[in-house]
Amino acid sequence: MRLIKKMLTFMFTKISLIMVKNHGKNIHVNGLSRFTSKTVIGNNCHFNGIKITGNGKVIIGDNFHSGKGITIITSFHNYDHGMALPYDNTYIDKDVIIEDNVWIGLNVIVLGGVNIGEGAVIQAGSVVVSDIPAHSIAGGHPAKPFKMRDIDHYNKLKKEKNFF
Repeated sequence: MRLIKKMLTFMFTKISLIMVKNHGKNIHVNGLSRFTSKTVIGNNCHFNGIKITGNGKVIIGDNFHSGKGITIITSFHNYDHGMALPYDNTYIDKDVIIEDNVWIGLNVIVLGGVNIGEGAVIQAGSVVVSDIPAHSIAGGHPAKPFKMRDIDHYNKLKKEKNFF
């Protein structure tokens, strides 16, 4: 079983890295994932099943970890200023930036135009529709910060380069 899991991770990683614009080292894609050609991935990132759609850029920093079922949407129908109802055939593209040391839990949706700050943790099942500050723990629909990390401890681990 372990050998099969390692082979699948190897295959998912190789296929995924062909899709992206640029990537760092030590990338692990442990589940079926879909990236766009406008995706940039940092170093030491772990994906367990992510789907990125749309024409906006997605920048993922170093030491990123995700649960299964993550969706990042970067293009939206033009419903407000289009030429037809309920929307027309044009799209509005918005970028997503996920800074270093972010952990996103199971089944999270991230919408375009969002910046998730360094060291943030996004609770499982959340929908991220606005920026999440650095070092915060956020959750819900829409995701809102409800707690802050222990920044002294965070900085100690970062200085010691203790990354999972």
